[in-house]
Amino acid sequence: MTSTILVVDDEPDLESLMLQKFRRKIRAGELSFLFARNGLEALGRLRDHPEVDVVLTDINMPEMDGLTLLGKLTDFGPALKAVVVSAYGDLPNIRTAMNRGAFDFLTKPIDFTDLEVTVDKTLTQVELIKQADRARSELHAIEEELELAGSLQKSILPVVFPHEPDHVLHARMIPAKEIGGDFYDFFRLDDQRLGLVIADVSGKGITAAMFMAVARTLLRFTALQGMAVGHCLAHVNNLLCVDNEAMMFVTTFYGILEHGSGRFTYSNGGHNPPYRMAADGTVQALPLTGGMALGLMEGVSYDSREISLHAGDSLLLYTDGVTEAMRESGELYDDARLERLLADHGGSEPRELLEAIVDDVKTFAEGAPQSDDITLLAVRYLGPRQASS
Repeated sequence: MTSTILVVDDEPDLESLMLQKFRRKIRAGELSFLFARNGLEALGRLRDHPEVDVVLTDINMPEMDGLTLLGKLTDFGPALKAVVVSAYGDLPNIRTAMNRGAFDFLTKPIDFTDLEVTVDKTLTQVELIKQADRARSELHAIEEELELAGSLQKSILPVVFPHEPDHVLHARMIPAKEIGGDFYDFFRLDDQRLGLVIADVSGKGITAAMFMAVARTLLRFTALQGMAVGHCLAHVNNLLCVDNEAMMFVTTFYGILEHGSGRFTYSNGGHNPPYRMAADGTVQALPLTGGMALGLMEGVSYDSREISLHAGDSLLLYTDGVTEAMRESGELYDDARLERLLADHGGSEPRELLEAIVDDVKTFAEGAPQSDDITLLAVRYLGPRQASS
């Protein structure tokens, strides 16, 4: 798909320079360019070409300068991003531009290598916003149909659990109502790394389901760009904070398992710590990393930690619908009961382990209605020798 860039500058030579610099991407159909000599002309181009993704604008121009133009770009939607190019390079202009919504800035004379990096980074941000907008639009269509919403929710979660030479995994989600706010995900980042996610959205119903779908889409898309686990959660957190009028948030755990070494790197955004079941029967919760739930506050950083898994070790990722399952008397299932079950069944295959947990939770509840979604993901690491056999 072609990305379109509008260049707004009154220098007559800049058009030919831009077309020359990006000629390969233009020929490949990756980029197209439009040009305007001032802010007024740029607004006309934007009205005639709604497909514009990025505005690259100078500040000092006749008729309408770049700073004034920036203040009018919000009329064209949140996906349109601006990069300011200034001959001044002074802090006041840069600060004013960023306050008016500029995504990034460059100084003249333009370093075209820096320009290409900045354009690529800006287009990535635009695509993430468009991806979120598409998810919101798709989910809006099912707002009046709870049954359809539940079916759609189940359809976006992976339901095929391959048994690989180096690992085997399984997952289950049992919503408390027609639709739930929990989700799990797993995806290959490359031939040697597997991404694992479990999350729990605040609230219930349609709103939670919509937020869940957006969060899952953003997290998967961002993770597949190759970001480190902590940076991935920080980036998704910032995106979820935008226009979050409902003040929704999602506790999130994201980890990466490296098949060859057994190294498991993870970051925890306010979620229940998963359990590691060692091959020798030891059960231990993974240390926390100190991060808060996603969607609460922009600019939060997320630390990461790592452990080493050995052949036969397993991980259990779960939501608090398990440990907070409740009897009519108000008694909770709690962490201690789960840990005892894991000590007895930690060596089981992931499918059998999850069945044992679900059965035990139902037995404990004694017929009391399920108050929260129950979501589980288990993976057993088989070791590098199996992966190479």
